[in-house]
Amino acid sequence: MKVTGVLPLFLPICRRLWPGRLASVSVTLVKATALEAAILAGHMLLYPTGLTQERRQAAVPAPAGTAMLPVPTGPPVVLVHGFIDNRSVFVLLRRSLAQHGRQRVESLNYSPLTCDIRTAAELLGRHVEEICERTGSAQVDIVGHSLGGLIARYYAQCLGGDVRVRTVVTLGTPHSGTRAVPLANAHPIVRQMRPDSPVIQELARPAPGCRTRFVSFWSDLDSVMAPLEAACVDHPDLEAHNIRVSGIGHLALPVHPTIAAGIREALDSDSAMRRQEGGGLTVA
Repeated sequence: MKVTGVLPLFLPICRRLWPGRLASVSVTLVKATALEAAILAGHMLLYPTGLTQERRQAAVPAPAGTAMLPVPTGPPVVLVHGFIDNRSVFVLLRRSLAQHGRQRVESLNYSPLTCDIRTAAELLGRHVEEICERTGSAQVDIVGHSLGGLIARYYAQCLGGDVRVRTVVTLGTPHSGTRAVPLANAHPIVRQMRPDSPVIQELARPAPGCRTRFVSFWSDLDSVMAPLEAACVDHPDLEAHNIRVSGIGHLALPVHPTIAAGIREALDSDSAMRRQEGGGLTVA
């Protein structure tokens, strides 16, 4: 049967369903926009608390004979914030990780004046080496929001950081570059996040033998990603799992409790694949 002969049968149904679907999408968008506004307001209040680097404390050995309670094992988790942000964006995520056994959680504060992703990735590398030396751990996991995920990927893929990084979890990161907010091109690091930038081209080059596993959470309402799929890792040489999130925007990714649960699962060896096979996350 020709397609032209089938379409008229479905047109009345489509006409009846379309207004409802449009209303559903509109309600979801309004809810997501309201949540983004609330998160932005809250984050502005917390922002001053994250301007300074957090204090680094060496692990204190337990006294001899002290009974040790069993805790989940896993490498330290390093949190890397996004563009013109700081570690305060991870207050809720850090708390969630700590409540579920991840006691070694640290953050990297790079300067808002940073103008080069490569330089920030080198700084991250030094930070990771310091953490490994201080904690005695051979590897770390990294969670990066937006630009922070791109910095983490560049370190692991292009600077040999895959020796130290077991898993990189990215939240709304422009892996293939984004065309959103064209007026922001005045900032050099924004230009590096454009699809045709040298940094994005470097990340597209072959990366045989890269040992880091990548898990990318991307949202269907992320206004910072253009196109939306720019937040997916698409590279033939990388072990990458992309998890679609429905119902929230860019700012909610490091804050929402459902995403925090997904991140905790992604930091386990097999859970990211299970989640991907399940079809993603719906939070609204």
